[in-house]
This record gives sequence, structure tokens and C-alpha cells, in this order.
Amino acid sequence: MKKLNCWEYKKCGREPGGIKVHELGECPASKEENLTGTHDGEKGGRACWIIAGSMCGGTVQGSFAQKYGNCVLCDFFKQVKEEEGPDFQLSSEMLEKIKGN
Repeated sequence: MKKLNCWEYKKCGREPGGIKVHELGECPASKEENLTGTHDGEKGGRACWIIAGSMCGGTVQGSFAQKYGNCVLCDFFKQVKEEEGPDFQLSSEMLEKIKGN
């Protein structure tokens, strides 16, 4: 089974070339190069919960600290966590990757 990126799962249209990019802008998760390969995803597509400015419930979300409580309730977050099992990366590890460490 192919592991989906958040924009494929949620069908938000904010991926590169997506139908909502003109209206809402390209999602930062689809541009986060430092997370390429995380949970076998493309860029930040399987770690959107740590990326500021990603969309949830039709609303652009703020910083990791502001949005994480909602993200852990998200069906996509839960699916990634289940698919990855013991290989699920901690948010602190991914935040270090974003910083380039």
C-alpha cells in the first residue's frame, strides 16, 4: 500500500500545481526539503503537523506549538502513526531536521 502525503490524503489542493494554490498558496509542507523521506514522504508530506502554515479543517494553522493539540486528533496524523509503528519519528527530531541540524 502506497503511503500518502497529507495533500493526497486530505485533497486540499495546496500541493505544487494544486487547484487551490492560486487561492490559498502552496502549502509549506509541500516545500519543506529538510523532511524529504520522513515517514517515506515527499518533503514534509508525512510530517505536516510540525510545519507552520499547513492547513487543517479548511484553516491555515499557526506554529507547531499552536496547532499540535489539534493535529494529534487528526485522522491523517493517526494513520501515519499507525503505519510507522515503532519507526514513527518524534516531533522534536523532525523539528531539528527543519532547523538543519
